[in-house]
Amino acid sequence: MSVLHKIGKTVEERVRRDRAQQSEEELLAQIEALGWQPKDFRALFDRRGFNVIAEVKLASPSRGDIAPQLKPLEVAKAYLDNGAAALSILTEPLFFKGDIAYLKAIRAAHPDAYLLQKDFVVDPYQLYQAKAAGADAILIIVALLGEEGSAEILRTARKLGLTALVEVHNEEEMAIATRIGADLVGVNNRNLKDLTISLDVSLQLRPLAPKNARLIGESGIETHEDMHRLHAAGFHGFLVGTSLMRTGKPGEALARLIQHAH
Repeated sequence: MSVLHKIGKTVEERVRRDRAQQSEEELLAQIEALGWQPKDFRALFDRRGFNVIAEVKLASPSRGDIAPQLKPLEVAKAYLDNGAAALSILTEPLFFKGDIAYLKAIRAAHPDAYLLQKDFVVDPYQLYQAKAAGADAILIIVALLGEEGSAEILRTARKLGLTALVEVHNEEEMAIATRIGADLVGVNNRNLKDLTISLDVSLQLRPLAPKNARLIGESGIETHEDMHRLHAAGFHGFLVGTSLMRTGKPGEALARLIQHAH
């Protein structure tokens, strides 16, 4: 079993526990009481440019602890103060040391920020949780869900007013993204089998993307040269996390990255 599917199994268990404590109906009532209306996350990338989705990421399976000393709320403020177009908030607890409480706290502190909940969605229930926590967007990982599952989550996201970032790794997954009608596609440059990273993945998959989709480059983006390379190929945004977090001063690192890109 791949790391991705191991994570998926633990998420299924988490969803079972959460659903036992709070039903979809209760979450919907909570959403209605909050009155939260997600913003159009995709519209951020209608403008071409060096639009960075800066990621709040404390750990990962491939890197272990990345920045355990940093406080997510402080990182979020530093990112927003230094030019982030949007934030990606890890909420997966076991492998990434994330927490949905981080998303709630960041939303409360920054009501106008564009927030992507970064988790491993295996059940529509998680989208109700995401909206209740203040997310504008959620992640669909085609490699985890397959075509039918990805289509179901995309339909649910749109019903709830959430933007779906549909993540692909190869030609087969890009074809699925096209068939299900994805309009915001993230190309992950990480090979899920051996965890190697190459920006060539983005360049190879770019011509196969859905015609009107906005494209986000993910994984392995560390320098302004990396962003220029993908930008020239037609990418609209860049999800950057590990390279910023591991500096210990992610806001300053983001400012340098964006400054050198222009």
